[in-house]
Amino acid sequence: MKKVEVIIKPFKLDDVKEALSAIGVQGMTVTEVKGFGRQKGHKEIYRGAEYLVDFLPKIKMEMVVATEMVDQVIEKVIAAARTGTIGDGKIFVMPVETVVRIRTGERDADAV
Repeated sequence: MKKVEVIIKPFKLDDVKEALSAIGVQGMTVTEVKGFGRQKGHKEIYRGAEYLVDFLPKIKMEMVVATEMVDQVIEKVIAAARTGTIGDGKIFVMPVETVVRIRTGERDADAV
């Protein structure tokens, strides 16, 4: 099993969620986050004063999937989230040792 973390632009959330649901991803956690990478924010003017907005709003999606599904998940996220402009996001894949469903005590593949 692998944990896939995806950082995307907020307006792409529905597109990515639909693409992942279509391939059978059953559960995910979505968090509103702020951050920056190469994009490094932008300058805004408010009441005549210029200031730097360096933490931009992003969406972080987390899901645990079977190892065999990782490449398919990555392809779907890229297809749904890509705008071709800077700040489209990142995908991180990490190994998962154990998953336990608290309600039933099921473990690993049965718990996902």
